[in-house]
Amino acid sequence: MIWIATLYAVAIAGVIAFQIALIAGAPWGHLTQGGQVQGALPRSGRVIAVVSIPINLCMALAIISAAGFWPNWPVWTSWFAVVLHGVVAVLNCITPSRAERRLWAPVTLIILLCAVLIVLVPL
Repeated sequence: MIWIATLYAVAIAGVIAFQIALIAGAPWGHLTQGGQVQGALPRSGRVIAVVSIPINLCMALAIISAAGFWPNWPVWTSWFAVVLHGVVAVLNCITPSRAERRLWAPVTLIILLCAVLIVLVPL
């Protein structure tokens, strides 16, 4: 279980690092938010990236808690995180942006699979 939780944490850290890069002006608009922007995101897109960071952190803490690590959050939070990961995975699989789909569909599906395994498999 530790390796699944580690894979999950590394993947989420990568997602958060990507969001930080977008906020800083990385020219990756085609890889996020529907792929409608070429180059750096406009201010509104960067605000979305800022908002996504605490959401991802909370989901990560809920799943890591379910894996038996700190913090000791209520069980419902991990299920809520799994549902949100599922929504994100679906959205990344159906995005009109081919580049976004090719990058994020596999990543978010792996994150979802890890989260499901962590929540379903007893410690």
